[in-house]
Amino acid sequence: MAFLQRLGWYLVGLSIGIVFLVFFLKKKSGEEGLEFCYFPNCRVLKDMRSKSLVFDENLPEQYRDTVLIKSFLTDGDVDFGKSDTEAEPCKTYFIENEGKVLKAQSCEDKIVIENIN
Repeated sequence: MAFLQRLGWYLVGLSIGIVFLVFFLKKKSGEEGLEFCYFPNCRVLKDMRSKSLVFDENLPEQYRDTVLIKSFLTDGDVDFGKSDTEAEPCKTYFIENEGKVLKAQSCEDKIVIENIN
């Protein structure tokens, strides 16, 4: 096979790869919001964001703000040392954000917000 033929096949493969990469990166940064979570903190928070919120009866009224809770679930850091990730049926997580700590139970279909310190 001549050098020019090999170069042609190389350029065809390269162009297909570039088109795929541009499509993939555009999708990631676009409004569709593809999100890639590889680290445990990101995976837990993403899972919690996909569930419905339920507030505990003992939670003060001032903390029953979904915007506040969403800020914990997007920008917070899960403290896995304090959290009980082995509990059944609901796992307990402590999420820190801006000096405050949120205690939440993550069940299969809902998140129960217990308290905020």
